[in-house]
Amino acid sequence: MSTRRNRRRRNTEIKIRLAMGVTALTVVILGGILITKAVHNASDKKENHSDITAEKEIDNKQSDQKESSKTSKDSQKETENPVTEDPAPKAEETEKPFTLADLENPEGFDIRPTENGIVLQNQQIDLTGLDTTSLDWGQGGDKDQWNRPAGCMQYQEKYGKYNAYFIKDEPEKKVIYLTLDEGYEYGCSPRILDTLKEKNVHAVFFVTESFAKQNPDLVRRMIDEGHEVGNHSVTHPAAGLPSQTLEEQTNEVVGNHNYIKEQFDYDMHLFRYPAGKFNEQSVALLNNLNYKSVFWSFAYLDYDVENQPDPAASLQKLMDCLHPGAIYLLHAESETNTQILGDFIDQARAQGYEFKVFQ
Repeated sequence: MSTRRNRRRRNTEIKIRLAMGVTALTVVILGGILITKAVHNASDKKENHSDITAEKEIDNKQSDQKESSKTSKDSQKETENPVTEDPAPKAEETEKPFTLADLENPEGFDIRPTENGIVLQNQQIDLTGLDTTSLDWGQGGDKDQWNRPAGCMQYQEKYGKYNAYFIKDEPEKKVIYLTLDEGYEYGCSPRILDTLKEKNVHAVFFVTESFAKQNPDLVRRMIDEGHEVGNHSVTHPAAGLPSQTLEEQTNEVVGNHNYIKEQFDYDMHLFRYPAGKFNEQSVALLNNLNYKSVFWSFAYLDYDVENQPDPAASLQKLMDCLHPGAIYLLHAESETNTQILGDFIDQARAQGYEFKVFQ
């Protein structure tokens, strides 16, 4: 009996120990599982946190780049189109047509010649072998795309090397060079000078020696009022300078030059050929006498004082022939020219033309 109880007690103790061992082992296993799971969860959270942080950093960088790009574009727009305050409304102004001459003389288009004239120092030309065939100048009727006489362009190209001018080759400039021939006085010159003074236009007056001797007050007024005085020879030979010897031609030019110099202390440097007759040798001679030979790109039958053309028709003719770089020849003894000169200046200016003194 006692032995059985002891055996039972030992078996019970063994079971209790086994149960405790199993329980302890279960606790250890469960603890290990929980710890492993906790570590795994912590690792997942850390990875998730890192991913979120990285995503946020990428998003932030992209956002910064977008913002930077936007700022740069905005800055560029501000530079290209600066924001300015709306200016106060201005009165509507009439825009003046631009010409290249505005760059040459910003304070005013017309330039007053020197009161003592101009002295040239031309390069001298050998006259030997130059053509002596006499030519009668006239601008002709053929026109180019700028309404310029084609003959003027051809002669300018051929004789320009001798300081001869048939037109100013300046198609970009709406300029008129006004010139008036004075062979004798017919009572018109004072009124012409009045008109030019009123319109603030300067011109070239080509005078003969006989005109200067008979009208010294007019020549003095031309100089004093800012006009250029040009040489139209001593005697104005009807057959033209080419009909004379080189010595005679020289005397025609130098004789008038010296007279104007002595009487008015004025040096002329522009020459107008009597009757428009010239040749190659003659224009070279004028170059050697330190002159420019000035012909014309517009002239009409205005010099017959007994048969003056209709003023309205003449004014229309002057307007129809407007062209850039024009050298207009008008005779100062013409009553028609005297009547229409002011209207011609006004209407030419209305077409965008300016008047400049030829020098």
